[in-house]
Amino acid sequence: MKQNPPSLRGLAYASMFGALTAAGAFMMIPLPPVPITMQTFFVSLAGALLGGYLGAMSQAVYILLGVIGLPVFAGGKAGFGVLLGPTGGYLVGFVVGAYVIGRLTAARERPGFWWLIAAMTVGHVFIYALGIGQLAVVAKLNLTKALAIGLLPTIPGGMLKIVMAALVCLKVREHVKL
Repeated sequence: MKQNPPSLRGLAYASMFGALTAAGAFMMIPLPPVPITMQTFFVSLAGALLGGYLGAMSQAVYILLGVIGLPVFAGGKAGFGVLLGPTGGYLVGFVVGAYVIGRLTAARERPGFWWLIAAMTVGHVFIYALGIGQLAVVAKLNLTKALAIGLLPTIPGGMLKIVMAALVCLKVREHVKL
């Protein structure tokens, strides 16, 4: 199935969500080596509101901004080296997660609260799978230790962010015209 090119408005929304994800990087609890940030809240919203393609594009824009040297990654970090570091898998996971959330959200004509929760949760599984995988390899951790460091501390806040993102999505989706 051929996809139509995104509208200028859609591209503007993708850029905006890339910028919001960057802003979310500065709203953080600095736990080493994986800080807890608001980025996944914006990844969830991007996927649910923009769809898979534009949601993923928004996160690619965010990563590109960081790779070219703008200090948009958590803790004000920047550069290609961050993608190769212990948290780089989470960044790549943002692209995949937004895409998955967008595709699952689009599977229903008017997804309700629980469908959004499920879609966002599945998207987060992809984010964390890629993030924890790279964390384990780069930091030379076994899977149990990588899960303890890279997932367990984020679960309560992650659940809250998913619920908040679903509620926001329900309130604003009628106003987002692509």
